[in-house]
Amino acid sequence: MVLLEVKNLNKKYDDKNVLKDINLKLSSGKIIGLLGKNGAGKTTLIKLINDLLTPTSGEILVKGNKIGVETKKAISYLPERTYLNKQMKVKEVLSYFEDFYDNFDAQKARKLLKDLDLDESQSLSKMSKGMQEKVQLVLVMSRNADLYILDEPLGGVDPATRDYILDTILSNFNENASVIISTHLISDIERVLDEVVFIDKGKIALHSDTDELRKNENASIDEIFRRMFKC
Repeated sequence: MVLLEVKNLNKKYDDKNVLKDINLKLSSGKIIGLLGKNGAGKTTLIKLINDLLTPTSGEILVKGNKIGVETKKAISYLPERTYLNKQMKVKEVLSYFEDFYDNFDAQKARKLLKDLDLDESQSLSKMSKGMQEKVQLVLVMSRNADLYILDEPLGGVDPATRDYILDTILSNFNENASVIISTHLISDIERVLDEVVFIDKGKIALHSDTDELRKNENASIDEIFRRMFKC
């Protein structure tokens, strides 16, 4: 089933084309890496899918629906920067999510918090940046969504926690959902990826199954990316 379809999508800021004729189809049951250098257009595309920006032209469909109220219910989004009120305690944020989202599983959230040694009674303001990012990821992955979009979910955490977070992502979405992960840490995440989308200068440079790509190029996804973009 096609979960996300992007048709002839363009986004301009003043006279600058940030996204140019983006066409993309993503199916259910996949973990997809959205990969590109800084300024390539990854976050702009993510914001358009989440209805935080308006396209200059083109269309985005989630489960066949145009972007709007229904698609917001279907998408669970982790932005690059935290949006939580840091004066709140973790348990207060849990209650807020439980009230706001019909598909939020508080029991799952509490289990994940416990696994990550995060204290529900602690204020976010007393937590490190990495701990706050863990809380936010737990909140996002505890919704029973159709599409999870994670913008730089591993940036502020140590390598051991990255492994746990990736395992959490793997074990907390069902075969009818998909996960899009935008990250610079390609070597850290490529083991979990089913597909990759390389974006460069506002255009899709490559969309491929990861196993096929590794086999055809006889290289890791990280090596292929560095080769293509001469990192």
